[in-house]
Amino acid sequence: MAKVAFLGLGVMGFPMAGHLVAKGGHELTVFNRTAAKAKAWTEKFGGKAAPTPKAAAEGQDFVMACVGNDDDLRAVTIGADGAFAGMKRGATFVDHTTASAQVARELNEEATKLGFKFVDAPVSGGQAGAENGVLTVMCGGAQDAYAGAEPVIAAYARMCKLLGPAGSGQLTKMVNQICIAGLVEGLSEGIHFAKKAGLDVNSVIEVISKGAAQSWQMENRYKTMNDGKFDFGFAVEWMRKDLSICIAEARRNGASLPVTSLVDAFYSEVETMGGRRWDTSSLLARLER
Repeated sequence: MAKVAFLGLGVMGFPMAGHLVAKGGHELTVFNRTAAKAKAWTEKFGGKAAPTPKAAAEGQDFVMACVGNDDDLRAVTIGADGAFAGMKRGATFVDHTTASAQVARELNEEATKLGFKFVDAPVSGGQAGAENGVLTVMCGGAQDAYAGAEPVIAAYARMCKLLGPAGSGQLTKMVNQICIAGLVEGLSEGIHFAKKAGLDVNSVIEVISKGAAQSWQMENRYKTMNDGKFDFGFAVEWMRKDLSICIAEARRNGASLPVTSLVDAFYSEVETMGGRRWDTSSLLARLER
């Protein structure tokens, strides 16, 4: 059992922090910008809530965070009330936010100066993965930092791996999102084409899902897509945030992302259709306007 703080109790963080208690047996202190959410969490799982990230981090062995973006991450880590001001020497900060590799490297450098460890550890698996404790966690950081954090992360992960130095977890999450973008567009076009060709979509997917076209998106999203239901997972606005990080990093490293950029533009069209909070499979709705 470790003393752990968790910062950020959104759709991902709320269940992740819960698994740290229910499965990990850890002693938890939580912080959320909206105090009512922290109160709801403690009523469900026990533990205690802190008024600031600094107060949550004080005396903890591990501090985990899962917030919105680079700016949100800096807000809960840096400054007089930030977690870094409260962390003890030798502790470990684990960031599950999907953010830039640049901010991961910045925070790792600051953590090193202050005498504690840092791991960037973005996750994949969505809300369902968080609730079921089966997330994939992509990590960057020093080997000793990762080795200490991995048993704690295991409370909500089915796959956890160190990919390299600080920032490598975020870069790997970018690869993940790049691959997903193309897959969802391909699946959307396939379903759209099948309908226009007069085929039975369920029968088509039953066949092709047993071959090379099979994917997680096909197995888990085709039925709701075919039914025109788009409230089953990762929101379009969140995906666009992630793809903007990918595209910005590609400008820095010289990678060419023509399909990713095109799919991001397609998601922009979905947003103009009122689909900002639809899930990412709503690319099909754009084709069927």
